[in-house]
Amino acid sequence: MILQETMELNNGVSIPKLGLGTWLMEDAEAERAVIDAVKIGYRHIDTAQAYGNEAGVGRGVRACGVPREDLFVVSKVAAEHKDYDSAAQSIDQTLSTMGLDYLDMMIIHSPQPWMDVNQSDDRFFEGNVEAYRALEDALRAGKLRAIGVSNFQQGDLENILANCSVVPQVNQVLCHVGNTPLHLIEFDNDHNIVTEAYSPVAHGAILDNSTVAAIADKYNVSVPQLCIRYCLQLDCVTLPKTSNPAHMATNAEVDFVISPEDMSALESVGAIDYGDASAFPVYGGKL
Repeated sequence: MILQETMELNNGVSIPKLGLGTWLMEDAEAERAVIDAVKIGYRHIDTAQAYGNEAGVGRGVRACGVPREDLFVVSKVAAEHKDYDSAAQSIDQTLSTMGLDYLDMMIIHSPQPWMDVNQSDDRFFEGNVEAYRALEDALRAGKLRAIGVSNFQQGDLENILANCSVVPQVNQVLCHVGNTPLHLIEFDNDHNIVTEAYSPVAHGAILDNSTVAAIADKYNVSVPQLCIRYCLQLDCVTLPKTSNPAHMATNAEVDFVISPEDMSALESVGAIDYGDASAFPVYGGKL
């Protein structure tokens, strides 16, 4: 069962392969989602300072009835923190907001502040090193069990590898049928960095794709199930987002195997139109 499967990070910490994303959930919804997900069997919960729901996620973690050490709780340093002091302070603030003694992992949310994403050529190399140094120190202090990055491209990763002492445990990136960063995944793998796939169902934009639907029918599964399985077979930790318990349950029913031929067909699916979600920077829009 996928909810019981883990991957080993480069520091020996185990991370569940399937997690619950909480983007766009308000506190109360996130709290309920965490409790419902843990009841179903999820043990990996992903949030971020930018989501504005760390308090709700923290309440869910504390109220879910499962020992804290059995959960893998992740948050992200806001993309705007590009100096050591503000990043370090934000880590402590997250722990306070969530009411937790430690996080299993914390990552830099983006190499560029959101106002600069898709608008600037500045990759903020120096600022990312400073923010990552704050993560390294929090790791050494026992506040975090693992650290990493999100939305980092190869050059951003090379900057961290050249100037920091801890190899990132993960790189969390947009990855789904129609947007598969195979070269970046290969780079991550070559440096023992686990790739995490967010928006594995393309924020819902993939649901009406006839090619994907035909392959899903072949396996007698839903399009979301096929897309989640696709990311898992790329050896990515996968983070579908939902607050619907029924969807949480079916998202975890992915114990089937996509054939090599169908994996190749899915890799070849063209770019996805994200519709209204195209305005979000992570989908190529501008703030």
